Amino acid sequence: MKFAYRFSGLLGTVYRRGNLSFTRDGSGLVSPVGNRISLFDLKNNKCETLPLATRHNIVCVGLSPDGSLAILVDEEGAALLVSLVGKSVIHHFHFHKPVHSVSFSPDGKKFVITKDNVALMYHAPGKKREFNAFVLDKTYYGPYDETTCIDWTDDSKCFAVGSKDMSTWVFGAERWANLIYYSLGGHKDVIVACFFEENSLDLYTVSQDGALCVWQCDTELDGLKPMPPKEARKKNKIKEDEEFLEESKGEEIHGKAHPNEQEIREKVKYSRIAKYFFNKEGDFNNLTSAAYHKKTHLLVTGFASGVFHLHELPDFNLIHSLSISDQRIASISINCTGDWIAFGCSGLGQLLVWEWQSESYVLKQQGHFNSMVSLAYSPDGQYIVTGGEDGKVSLTVVLKYDFKYRNFRTFTSPRPSQFSCLAVDSSGEIVSAGSQDSFEIYIWSMQSGRLLDVLAGHEGPISSLSFNPVKCVLASASWDKTVKLWDMLDSWRTKETLMLNSDVLVVVFRPDGKELAVASLNGQITFWDHENAVQVGSIEGRHDLQMGRKELDKITAKQSAKGKSFTTLCYSADGQSILAGGLSKFVCIYNVKEQILMKKFEISCNLSLDAMEEYLDRRKMTEFGSMALIDEGAGDEDGVAIPLPGVKRGDMSYRRFKPEIRVTCLRFSPTGRSWAATTTEGLLIYSLDSGLIFDPFELDIDVTPSNIRKTLHQKEYAMAIIMALKLNEKKLIQEVIEAVPSDEVEVVCSSLPDLYVEKVLEFLASAFEISCHLEFYLIWAHKLLMLHGQKLKTRSQKLLPVIQFLQKSIQRHFEDVSKLCEWNIYNIKYALAISQQRGMKRLAETSVDEEESESDNSLHLYDNC
Repeated sequence: MKFAYRFSGLLGTVYRRGNLSFTRDGSGLVSPVGNRISLFDLKNNKCETLPLATRHNIVCVGLSPDGSLAILVDEEGAALLVSLVGKSVIHHFHFHKPVHSVSFSPDGKKFVITKDNVALMYHAPGKKREFNAFVLDKTYYGPYDETTCIDWTDDSKCFAVGSKDMSTWVFGAERWANLIYYSLGGHKDVIVACFFEENSLDLYTVSQDGALCVWQCDTELDGLKPMPPKEARKKNKIKEDEEFLEESKGEEIHGKAHPNEQEIREKVKYSRIAKYFFNKEGDFNNLTSAAYHKKTHLLVTGFASGVFHLHELPDFNLIHSLSISDQRIASISINCTGDWIAFGCSGLGQLLVWEWQSESYVLKQQGHFNSMVSLAYSPDGQYIVTGGEDGKVSLTVVLKYDFKYRNFRTFTSPRPSQFSCLAVDSSGEIVSAGSQDSFEIYIWSMQSGRLLDVLAGHEGPISSLSFNPVKCVLASASWDKTVKLWDMLDSWRTKETLMLNSDVLVVVFRPDGKELAVASLNGQITFWDHENAVQVGSIEGRHDLQMGRKELDKITAKQSAKGKSFTTLCYSADGQSILAGGLSKFVCIYNVKEQILMKKFEISCNLSLDAMEEYLDRRKMTEFGSMALIDEGAGDEDGVAIPLPGVKRGDMSYRRFKPEIRVTCLRFSPTGRSWAATTTEGLLIYSLDSGLIFDPFELDIDVTPSNIRKTLHQKEYAMAIIMALKLNEKKLIQEVIEAVPSDEVEVVCSSLPDLYVEKVLEFLASAFEISCHLEFYLIWAHKLLMLHGQKLKTRSQKLLPVIQFLQKSIQRHFEDVSKLCEWNIYNIKYALAISQQRGMKRLAETSVDEEESESDNSLHLYDNC
């Protein structure tokens, strides 16, 4: 391959589980999506998935106060320290147990994580290079059950931790003389969230049963007293001793729920001054998430029913009460200004950002909550449509676009039939669908919706359909081990029948229509010259699938792979390569001519999915079998508890499961610059990244950057462009092309050899996406196409991806500029209309003044007379 395809984005899925976090400026949102994180730029309507991943699904995200660092923690307690500036992993760490929450201190010097029934405080990573980025400072004990939430005071002196044992603990980040720890009760259910008041030790605690307790402290933050010098020296001695240890264990602080009078003498004291309830009498609805904005005193709470409340504290005044959906609200976050509220619903994969003052949505996105099974690119490559098992069709574009679709045609069969595949011809006039139960193919007219024909002949379910993009031929694949070619112009008669050795799963034509690729159940990909019904090549792809072993499999992954095969195929835009995927975490790309594997793409490393590992984990094996055989019900974290028989609350049918990794559909972009895959993880996009690879073209010893600039200085523009294209450094090519005067472009274009015209067009297509010199590059594209158009037509099939890429870039600018022009025209017309009205008004006022002056003059003359 000339270029390397690299992961560039995860689309179609916006939220899975874990906590949402706004960026420092409040205009960006960090959302965990499986084992990756996506960054939403809400002001510029952009979304980006970072090119990094954890080994399991992310459950906790902690952002540093300056917004430069993030800590990502997965289900197993493995953590990544990530630079949001460089978008790279800085450090790996493992907490060895599942982590429930993570939070940086406001001053950015410490961070606290909660796991089991303890809270661990670490020194936050600095800006200097460190051997160990995570250094344990203190370990806090106190709760009897798992800890659930964290909140810091504004000055980073103290933090509070909530627990499942219905208690809340206030700990000092340092050993204050009058506050080391304090335990608060008063609740009858799990603590969901706790919040300090602004610049105060006063505290709010919220529990799962919908209760809010307001706690008042008798001491201000400034009233915290430093530890006596004697105790401080003792503490420093402990730290000096720990420096000689291989790993610092940190200081341990053991809290007591019921300390004696001696221990609480001259310490801070809390008193509960109010208790409020969110649920009405007789209405039980689990509170699942909460967020508090200290400056505006705004409390937002979310419930298992999809309802959320906005209250003003401390008076508990209700501002809003609305419903997002009927699913549990898993996470809530408020931005720094307090204007935008983000909601995440894991059940539907829904992400909302709501501006509560104007009661409008800033962002409203929902992915497929079941697996995606199909996708298609638009002809210009700008948009992607996906279909899922949830019965929904989703259009994936830039967030600022709003598309409205309606059903204008419904195609029905003469008798009830289960359709298994669909195809539309290149003209968009003919629609075909294959049946799984009647073994027939139905043909409809797109314009009229009328059934044109029913094709019979297969003896098994129809598995795949594909129209020839050039000729009027339809290929159908079936489980009867045949591929039939139907002639559209000859009354849909069978033109050829291709016999294979195994059940056929998928069939696809090459973009030029001259070759047919077929994937069968035995793991083979065969290539056919369909005009002569001759097989021209085959690929044994079973070994390339490299299947993983599922948790409940009785056989090894190697034995399991013998029964696996490719279920989706797609040719590249130039027809030289073919993508293949199936029930595996790998996507294979083959060279069609050489019939060899060029590269394998690992689409996921997420061990939260099934069939990811080649060997079983011995730690999960017992004398009775695998731990995966234990059917566990939903836990409290999902907001639903397993009830006793007869109890209305809860859902006994809810069970946890691990979805199996698979690739359901592959498609190359018409521009040839990217390809997409619908997988268990979502819609994955892989794009060409030529900037990372040194790929010279016909390079010789005299082609150097200095010689190129020397040639450019001598105004030999055509030679300088050719030399820059040979070196193939994008920035240098841009420098040379932009140095050509606009009146010299036509002369330079006419003197370029045909071999380099394609190179310049490809550069122009990529430059259009990032450059502001729109008119200048349009001149280049226009002159090249006008001068070399006839010669380019002879190589149209090869140049089609480049031309489509150029068209896509120009079309995108056209849409943006046309909207701007229409808006400017509207503003100019409005300004002209206003000026005309004002002119007419002034004219009317002037005429009235003239009439009044004439009447005054006549009266004056009358008086003189």
